[in-house]
Amino acid sequence: MTSSINYEDLAALIAEFQSLDAKKTTVVETACPPPSPRLNASLSAHPDKDELILFGGEFFNGKKTYLYNDLFFYNTKKNTWVKSDIPNPPPRRCAHQAVVVPQAGGQLWLFGGEFASPDGEQFYHYKDLWVLHLSTNTWEQIKVPGAPSGRSGHRMVLSKRQLLVFGGFHESARDFIYYNDVHAFSLDSFTWSRLSPSGTSPSPRSACQMTSTPDGSGVIIYGGYSKVKAKKDVEKGTIHSDMFLLKRDGKEEQEKWLWSRVSPSGSKPPARSGFSLAVGPTGRALLFGGVCDEEEDETLEGDFYNDLYLYDINKHRWFPAQLKGCKSEKKKRRRGKKGGETGEGSVEGQEEEGAAAQGPVEVIKEIVTEDGTVMTIKEIIPGTQAEEESEEEEEEGEEGASAILVEPCARSSAMATVKYGKLYLYGGMFEVGDRQFTLNDLYCLDLHKMDQWEVLVEMDPKTQEWLDDWSDSEDDEEEDEEEAKGGDDEEEESEEESDKQDEEDHPPVQPGEALEDFQSRTEQYWVGQARANMGPEAKDTKVQKVGIAMAKVFYEDQQ
Repeated sequence: MTSSINYEDLAALIAEFQSLDAKKTTVVETACPPPSPRLNASLSAHPDKDELILFGGEFFNGKKTYLYNDLFFYNTKKNTWVKSDIPNPPPRRCAHQAVVVPQAGGQLWLFGGEFASPDGEQFYHYKDLWVLHLSTNTWEQIKVPGAPSGRSGHRMVLSKRQLLVFGGFHESARDFIYYNDVHAFSLDSFTWSRLSPSGTSPSPRSACQMTSTPDGSGVIIYGGYSKVKAKKDVEKGTIHSDMFLLKRDGKEEQEKWLWSRVSPSGSKPPARSGFSLAVGPTGRALLFGGVCDEEEDETLEGDFYNDLYLYDINKHRWFPAQLKGCKSEKKKRRRGKKGGETGEGSVEGQEEEGAAAQGPVEVIKEIVTEDGTVMTIKEIIPGTQAEEESEEEEEEGEEGASAILVEPCARSSAMATVKYGKLYLYGGMFEVGDRQFTLNDLYCLDLHKMDQWEVLVEMDPKTQEWLDDWSDSEDDEEEDEEEAKGGDDEEEESEEESDKQDEEDHPPVQPGEALEDFQSRTEQYWVGQARANMGPEAKDTKVQKVGIAMAKVFYEDQQ
């Protein structure tokens, strides 16, 4: 497929946006609601203030791709947003990297990223370097030679007095390339240099996890994604799950770098791409969510995650984060099933329990958007936690229902950062069938308590816009016309059909039964109904979703 917009047109479009931005001459800060839904933006913790910094990102509504270069500050104490319009900002982009440096009153360094044509068929990859001076609210482009080639999906971290850039990809209408090169930008001399590490390097990839070691001697690389062209020019993606250490040795003037492979212990995350990453207290890397895509006959279907894993860089050990919940913690201590861990110790204690934990439990939630679309969200709750919740409900029958454990829905490409020992998670996306849902919710998790997620901004289903159902709407219009022509006879037939449907032997809703209980009790029946309607060729995951939706509709009709 050839795009109607070529590379030169994209460059001209970017220049036009920049000319509009250049008309801004003063800094304007405006209190505002939460930013619009987006993914692949950057979320950074202010080095001095109680603030998070959100920049850029993208949004796709089924027909058009939107890119942003807006700048927001979120006050973590007041739970308020401020939009900051600063003259001469970087051009609109997504999949860039931003790093906070605690010098000169605080700086936000930004490199690379991409701009996409409105139809999403052509891309422009940046290789520019910018710095936002937080003390003066000014953007500055750092124009020095030797920068890495244009790319997006790369990773950039602060390591001592250097910004290290690894990997990424560059894509055009005809071809793509993935990188595994390493570049360093000196914050002292303002110069770029390409590193030439010895040892076995990671294969080319984008969207990996890159974390500085606590002592500043190097960085850890984990996972990532890449794709190659297979037979008949069919693109095949690869989700990586290997880990490497890039370590510096020697003094600055005679500095050498070495790649080595790492074999971590513990409970490793299942393979996935699009996960969110952040750095927590005491040298722990955090990995949240993501998606595992299943490719079959040029079709793509993904399983989205909302689990959280921690990696202890010092011990080279993975372990899943098990949330305790406020009430469940008290119950467990009275029952004597768990020691009295507190603070960081509570996280450490979970390392040893990870191996003996029960399997995860899948929970289905539904959200109905303004246009009537049912979003079926699958969430995975760790088995130990689910078992404890079940025991609590039995014990607290006379005391009232136990507290509901709130969690972000499964998603990929969300933004994450840590401030004062708390993990903040914003936005991202998930898919239901061929439809993409882009989020603008905000969650917070205290990494010392590890009790439960706190909802700071809820997702509003009314913000979900999707314009890819033209064929369905045309079919609906034709059906409406045929129904209008049918007149009273067809209305009588439809009434007779509805009477017959009402007489079908569906499982009845028991008095006082909650929707979740009804769906769980009758799941096999409704999945069977869905299978009968959809045929044997339909995928099991889609049949299950339709069955759950049918149960919900029947349940609501009976209320």
